[in-house]
Amino acid sequence: MLIKAIPFVFVILWASGFVGARFGLQYAEPATLLSIRMALNILLFLIIAGLLHRRIPTGKDFWHSCIAGLLIHGFYLGGSYFAISLGMPAGLSSLLVGIQPILTAIILLSLTQEQFKPSQWLGLLLGFIGITMVLMGKMEWQSELHKTSAFCFCLSALFGITLGTLYQKKYCQQIDMIGGATIQYLAALTLFLPIALKFETMKVLWTTEFILSLAWLVICLSCIALLLLLYMVNKNASSSVASMFYLVSPITAIQAWLIFGESFSWIGIVGFVLAASAVYLVAKKPDISILMSKSVKLKPEV
Repeated sequence: MLIKAIPFVFVILWASGFVGARFGLQYAEPATLLSIRMALNILLFLIIAGLLHRRIPTGKDFWHSCIAGLLIHGFYLGGSYFAISLGMPAGLSSLLVGIQPILTAIILLSLTQEQFKPSQWLGLLLGFIGITMVLMGKMEWQSELHKTSAFCFCLSALFGITLGTLYQKKYCQQIDMIGGATIQYLAALTLFLPIALKFETMKVLWTTEFILSLAWLVICLSCIALLLLLYMVNKNASSSVASMFYLVSPITAIQAWLIFGESFSWIGIVGFVLAASAVYLVAKKPDISILMSKSVKLKPEV
């Protein structure tokens, strides 16, 4: 029963990450906030690895973990944080990145001889219509000065999480989850820290709200949610995650509305429903984990 609840817990935690990001970005610039978060993540996971006697990956496993970390945490988190910092609503950011299962299915189907089923073609159509409706509807941006840049960062986040989870599945299955996550965060830190040093003031307002939001991002998101994700991917349950990702954007939109007052017009709300339905239809069948296992044979080990 508890194992079956893991995807639900993961999705709820994952959705809160966008709201947590907007909270934290009120007190620190994106690369600075992410550098602090990654440093705390590393410290936390080193402690966990020591207490549980887990092995830190070396050699080829070390570099595989680095690549997965740059994609999952570097591009995904970096793209999402920079998009939100440029004014994009947290709900919209979640919606655009939340079509990851659709992109994953398209990539995997292109690498195998599987074909889209009618329900999946319907899902693609609904997804296109839904996102178009959200973008056409009235939504409140924090700032509309850099909308194009925000969309570009969000697109990089989408490709980062999509390719990162695929890479994690193919090359990192045998790597200890705790040790691998430690190296992934280290790789992300090597990306964010130079950006913060070069392009940001690195000033932080250490308020109670910031400390609490940082604690949530580190403990609940970087630790608990990530371990749940890696567990499901390594246990061939990625299809369960994919089919439930349709819940992320609506949950995020509700959270952002309750906390920040982010609102969408009725056409935007309908678009959210259509996009969520699209993710469900596309990711539900075929079994993503089966396609991932088939795609493993298409590329040689490095």
